[in-house]
Amino acid sequence: MESESTQPDFITDQISARILRILSQQGRIPNQQLAAMVGLSPSACLRRVQELERRGAILGYRAVIAPSARAAGFTAYVTIGLSRHSNEAQRAFERACIAAPQVRECHNITGAVEYLLRVEVPDLESYRRFHTDVLGAFPHISTITTHVVMDSAKDERG
Repeated sequence: MESESTQPDFITDQISARILRILSQQGRIPNQQLAAMVGLSPSACLRRVQELERRGAILGYRAVIAPSARAAGFTAYVTIGLSRHSNEAQRAFERACIAAPQVRECHNITGAVEYLLRVEVPDLESYRRFHTDVLGAFPHISTITTHVVMDSAKDERG
């Protein structure tokens, strides 16, 4: 029986790296096509993908939905400064973000503010209501700066 230290590192070898790169761009690619692209038999490729899933390199598969299909035609990046700099204040703010469906991403960042949010709503009026009614109720906020997305030359979120 192999010890953990002698098992191949499925996440960093070249074939697994190619599999991850291909799946990140084409999550629905048939296994036979993926196998041909990385030079493995279909059964070996399937075992490799399953091992990547088991080890946590592949967290899941999902559809990338167009904003217009989600009724989210308005995207804004919002920077948030907190009035208190404690773990308790950060956790309270993060819980509020998780509970708000308009907040699609919440990142703790470095710099002059503590958080960067990506907010998606149907339109400007919906954002105004979100800003007033939802963000206004979040705990420990001292500053809010909104950056409205007018167009995206590149967006690889998926």
